[in-house]
Amino acid sequence: MKDEQLEVDVMMGWYGGAGWMMIGMAGFWLLVIGVLAWAIVRVFPRQPRVGEDPRQILDRRFASGEIDEATYRASVDVLNVPHRR
Repeated sequence: MKDEQLEVDVMMGWYGGAGWMMIGMAGFWLLVIGVLAWAIVRVFPRQPRVGEDPRQILDRRFASGEIDEATYRASVDVLNVPHRR
């Protein structure tokens, strides 16, 4: 009976370590897919919504936490300065 169980274990790959190799391979591919997804998000950032003026974009970015209060206030000051043409 023990010999039969040993034969089943070897055939299923658990006795020889092939199970760990399968887990390692799955982890490797998950890592590859994760890095690719991260790279795609970094290369192609979200575009601003069509029709938003600079102040609306600034307000949205501040509300979502993308920029801090000091950056927000400095940017608002820049937007409020009249431009000469």
